[in-house]
Amino acid sequence: MHPRSPKPEPITPRLLLRAYASGLFPMAEDAGDDALFWFDPSERGIFPLDGLIVSRSLARTIRGETFEIRIDSDFEGVIAGCAESRPGREKTWINKTIAALFRELFETGFVHTVEAWRDGQLVGGLYGLALGGAFFGESMFHRATDASKVCLTYLVARLRMGGFALLDAQFITPHLASLGAVEIARADYRRRLEEALTRQSDFTLLDPKATPEAVLTWARARAE
Repeated sequence: MHPRSPKPEPITPRLLLRAYASGLFPMAEDAGDDALFWFDPSERGIFPLDGLIVSRSLARTIRGETFEIRIDSDFEGVIAGCAESRPGREKTWINKTIAALFRELFETGFVHTVEAWRDGQLVGGLYGLALGGAFFGESMFHRATDASKVCLTYLVARLRMGGFALLDAQFITPHLASLGAVEIARADYRRRLEEALTRQSDFTLLDPKATPEAVLTWARARAE
C-alpha cells in the first residue's frame, strides 16, 4: 500500500489570521472556483500612510460631503460590490470561500468596511483586515465617481489617527499608483509587517462624525 498524502489543513478564520501575520494572502481563480491559492509576491504593494495623494478635485468632493461615509454597516453589500464583474475585470478573485471567511472575521471584529452612501444607496466601499498596527486592504469598488477614492481617504485618516503603521495593497495597479501606492521588496515588507504587528492600534478612534476638513488633515498629514 502506498502511504497517503497528509490531508491539507482546512482554511479557517484562525488560519487566515496566521497567514496574514506571516505575509501571505489568499485569492481564488474566479468566483466559481472554491479553491484558494496563497500568494507571497516578491514585490508587495503598500500605501505609505504619509503618502496618500489627494487631488484638489477629490478634496472638493470630500468637502462638499457628496457621500455619507459609514463604517462597518453593510459588509454584505461591500463584498458583493467588490466581487461584481465590470469592464476590464470580468472575473473576480472573491469566491464563496473568501466571502465566508471574511464574513466570520467581520463578525469577530477583525474585518472592517468603509462605505460611501448617497440617497440611501451604497455607491462605493472597501474592506480589509486589521491585525495589530497593520491593515490589509482587500478590495474596493465604486458605482459613483470618486466614491472609492473618498473611502480610501477616510480609511487612511482612520488608520493614521488609530496608530496604524502599515496599509497593505497587495498588488499595484496604475490606479492605485496614482493615489500614492508603491511597490517594495518582500524582505522590506516583512520587516514593516513585523514591526506593525507589535503595535496596539485602534480602528475606532476617528469620530464617525468627523468633519471633512479633519479627515483631510489626518489623511494628508506628512511625517516630520
